[in-house]
Amino acid sequence: MVDQTSSSAQPGAFPLTRWSLVLAARQQHSPASAEALEAVCRAYWYPLYAYVRRCGQSPHDAQDLTQEFFCRLLEKRWLDSADRDKGRLRTFLITALKHFMAKEWRRQTAQKRGGGQDCIPMDTEFAESRYAADPVATSAADDVFDRQWALTLLERAMARLEGEFTAANRTDDFAVLKGFLVVSHAAMDYRSAAARLHISEGNARVSVHRLRKRFRELYREEISQTLPDGADLDAELRHLANALAQP
Repeated sequence: MVDQTSSSAQPGAFPLTRWSLVLAARQQHSPASAEALEAVCRAYWYPLYAYVRRCGQSPHDAQDLTQEFFCRLLEKRWLDSADRDKGRLRTFLITALKHFMAKEWRRQTAQKRGGGQDCIPMDTEFAESRYAADPVATSAADDVFDRQWALTLLERAMARLEGEFTAANRTDDFAVLKGFLVVSHAAMDYRSAAARLHISEGNARVSVHRLRKRFRELYREEISQTLPDGADLDAELRHLANALAQP
């Protein structure tokens, strides 16, 4: 099963799933190769799984296909074509998956492996509940993938933020303040937060401002680490915002 809290284990550290790890995984003889690929797979398997499901595959077949894709990703040296200077990690992974589905995937391949080799742990119960709950699961497969990619990056930013509060022994503060990340300014109840935190309303406002600012910083970091050097971060932010706003 995927450890949903692993990304917060080292507060403030660079996430383990950035383009450099994909490139490191190309080095077949490097001790870090397997670890690098697994880190990428752990972080980004669900958007790819959701894409496969939206293409019409059953949950069982989607699990087999996604697992087989990640196995082939390393075995067939597809990562040799991964170049941070030439494209986004998001684009590389979905393009590789589409190629795999069109040209490489055969049911008998999974059957030969005994139903799909578990290259990475996949919590399919979690995946199916999340897929069923997604209000845009009936959208085009590419739109589903982009939305889930954006949500994955948001979740990783949130996990890192929570990790920073935990490291500072402020777990209770985070429990009170995190709700301010998902409400409009007009709906922010600073008085209630101040009472729960045992601080003044003015200090509550400052705490919320700092929380939201730090979350934005972490989210931008998560996105930037999936982009080629010199890429337009703001353009990617707009793309992901549009994906999240799909009705």
